[in-house]
Amino acid sequence: MESASVRNRNRKVNSTVIEFEDLNKNLHYNPETGIFTRKISRATVKSGDIAGWLSGSGYIYIKVRGYPFRAHRLAWLYVYGYLPEGDIDHINNIKTDNRIANLREVGRSCNRFNIGNQKNSSTGVKGVHYKNDKGYYYWLAHIRINNKLKNLGYYKDFDEAVCARLAAEQCLGRIYCESDSPAGQYVLKNIQMPFVGNPKKF
Repeated sequence: MESASVRNRNRKVNSTVIEFEDLNKNLHYNPETGIFTRKISRATVKSGDIAGWLSGSGYIYIKVRGYPFRAHRLAWLYVYGYLPEGDIDHINNIKTDNRIANLREVGRSCNRFNIGNQKNSSTGVKGVHYKNDKGYYYWLAHIRINNKLKNLGYYKDFDEAVCARLAAEQCLGRIYCESDSPAGQYVLKNIQMPFVGNPKKF
């Protein structure tokens, strides 16, 4: 957990503006590795040193002109010359992988839901699980909304459960930003007809 001093320091990120000229003057960015290095030697750092530190939130922060900035936002500014109003998402969900190929501009809601499959997923599709209830076997589909688990129904067929999960993602607008949606990938690969219908909103 971040200390109070670190949290207060990181809050300055949102209220501080940095221009490309300042960034380019102080730092060099390698888009293939995602690593920033210092251009200017100072008391405790030398030119060529790797810049930044790992925060308690899992992101790398870098100081420029005395203010901390998230490294992935600096990477975007360095390559494209501007800072987006929305979030910048790590496509592979690794917060320290700041290669430009791993970054994309998204809305804040998209960034929250780009989590892919859990490591312990037994079905290969997030939000779909196999259940055995007193000898009755079925597939359970669910989705998390506002930190609450919403039951999407019980299905005898795995494909139906996956489609229910995908329909919920579509209703919530997540499918358009969650490019690694396990349900979406499964449907594209295994179900040869497009999903149709007007699923209810939750």
